[in-house]
Amino acid sequence: MSARPALVIGNKNYSSWSLRPWLLMRAFGVEFDEVRLPLDTPEFADRIGALSPTRRVPVLHDGELVLVDSLAICEYVNERWLDGRGWPDAMGARALARAAAAEMHSGFAALRSQLPMNSRRRPDGYRWDAKAQADVDRVQQLWGELRMRHRDEGDFLCGRFGIVDAMFAPVAIRFAGYGVPVDDVGAAYMRALDALPAMREWREAAARESEVIEGSELRG
Repeated sequence: MSARPALVIGNKNYSSWSLRPWLLMRAFGVEFDEVRLPLDTPEFADRIGALSPTRRVPVLHDGELVLVDSLAICEYVNERWLDGRGWPDAMGARALARAAAAEMHSGFAALRSQLPMNSRRRPDGYRWDAKAQADVDRVQQLWGELRMRHRDEGDFLCGRFGIVDAMFAPVAIRFAGYGVPVDDVGAAYMRALDALPAMREWREAAARESEVIEGSELRG
């Protein structure tokens, strides 16, 4: 590893957890080395044990510190390089943003399993069940509540881009790829995310990847 921090990630097309800290760091201009290990490959199996104590991605290396878990990495990045800018300034807004990020981090199991991350995917009539739809509805409720509070402060959930947006960015990719119907607030928020240069960089790189994970290639 170099003197710069290094972020170990999986495929950009499939790894939703990798996207979250990567997007935060890139959007805020934090310089880091990217170590990409394609998921479900011999290369991943051979190298991951030396890089991640959990054998999962993402993992951040900063000097002697080795940190796993997307949200924990985002919190560390916020303290280490962002001077707290990853969360809203106001205590109440910060609390609600953290609650939404935590709910995303720990919940929405049906959404995750039935609409797996696939950045290259385009809508094809695939459908999901009522449990996944309940997750979709809850996500839109969260988006709507935060946007209502911060609609005059910017285009992201709490006005300016931050950790809570990084946590929901893979959901926006899922919604677009599976053709999930969203309301006007959700559609505007997804456009704001998609317009981020860092998000476009990620998606362009994902489109160039050649690996295929069959379990994430669901068809209608």
